[in-house]
Amino acid sequence: MSVNREMRERLWKRVQEHAGPPPKEMPKRPATQWVKPGIKARVKHLRGEEDLRHASLQDFWDEASG
Repeated sequence: MSVNREMRERLWKRVQEHAGPPPKEMPKRPATQWVKPGIKARVKHLRGEEDLRHASLQDFWDEASG
């Protein structure tokens, strides 16, 4: 399953509704939107990498909904 228009719109709405300030220990980064915790996602990425590289969002949901 890949990100379709409906999923992008749901994610963008969720980001806008849960926007928050960056954590105090994080340096300021331009063009970054911080989101309050509470979302889980299934992400496809390269295996065996220390960092999350070449990631693509497969699905997401709020923690409270399972």
